[in-house]
Amino acid sequence: MALSRYDSMKWFALISLYVVQGLPHGFFGQAMPVLLREQGVDLKSIGLMSLVALPWALKFIWAPLLDRVALVPNEYRRSWILAMNHTAVLFLIGLSFVPLPWLTSDGVLLLALALMAINFFTATQDIATDATAVENLKPSERGLGNGIQVGGYRIGMVLTGGILLSYFNYLGWQHALWSVAVLMLLGSLPLYFWKPRPHSKANEDVWRQWSGFFRLDNPWLWVALIAFYKFGDAFGTQMIRPYLSDMGITLEQMGPLLGVGGFVAGLSGAVFGGWLTGKLQRGQALILFLLLETAAMLGYTLADAQNMVSVWCAVIAEHLAGGMATAALFTVMMDRCREHSEGADYAFQSCLIIISGMVAMSLSGYSATYLGYAGHFSLAAVLCASAIVIVLAAQRRGLFLTNGK
Repeated sequence: MALSRYDSMKWFALISLYVVQGLPHGFFGQAMPVLLREQGVDLKSIGLMSLVALPWALKFIWAPLLDRVALVPNEYRRSWILAMNHTAVLFLIGLSFVPLPWLTSDGVLLLALALMAINFFTATQDIATDATAVENLKPSERGLGNGIQVGGYRIGMVLTGGILLSYFNYLGWQHALWSVAVLMLLGSLPLYFWKPRPHSKANEDVWRQWSGFFRLDNPWLWVALIAFYKFGDAFGTQMIRPYLSDMGITLEQMGPLLGVGGFVAGLSGAVFGGWLTGKLQRGQALILFLLLETAAMLGYTLADAQNMVSVWCAVIAEHLAGGMATAALFTVMMDRCREHSEGADYAFQSCLIIISGMVAMSLSGYSATYLGYAGHFSLAAVLCASAIVIVLAAQRRGLFLTNGK
């Protein structure tokens, strides 16, 4: 069945916006640590610099504001997306005129504040973008929509965290930031040609709107599901690069392995997993993908540097399963959002994933140290499989939509 012009523009706009979401994270989350290290910044300071991403973990605090206030009359979602996008672009352009050597020495505080501001703007744009998707995708479209979301985000990360980084010595600091700014601006342009459906403003006060999520059926079971579903995956994957390095895999080998094989597998897994989530019952999809993640974690215990095929198979299997599971989880998160509070509800759930992931990643090093890599990935597999118990409990209580309806 052919799509209408409105639906075609809807999908085009959402794809573009999801690519935009990955652009700043790819540059500042993946490329920036490399650039800081090349400027002689010590590892402790580079680690502390990750705190500039704090707005992403705290965005649920101001998310209700976006459900209640429109910067342009009756343009709740589009006005916030464009305002935050364009403000972040201006900050990037302004930052580009400050020399990187000065920013990494005397101006390190200014760099931290600027990056935190950019993260605030992009996190706020993310709230409005996710709310737009929730409101404009039918339940039957949300599986594929979230596959596209995960895939688009990965594309954005690769564009700035991989490709742009590889050309940084040619472009320089200023032109690299201009490139990020231009890509972010271009990604927002389709929104000028597509108008999302009107948002119904929340009428209750902010506290009741925010706490209303906990008045839904079995709220704490749902919180456990969202917080723990990707815990095992985050716990395991944090140690993949150190594992490959200690195994003897060179940087030249890691580039194609993770940058090409892992990226293509993750993108394919997200799109296929999202599509499959729309075909299966939600609970069935969540369980299936957890089983695949469990098997993928165990696959790392069988990898051998002397047999690169086994290493490639392990990496591809893990990225495929991870992309599929993420798309399915994001889909049920959309299903759980209340009308009038899409921004607040989705932001709260995504923050749970971020905080849970931070805890899992912080513990992973201890696990790999004391258990060894084989023990670590085996424990990660157990954690992935354990989440099935929570999915089954939620399924028994009827917390999932059936066949996307």
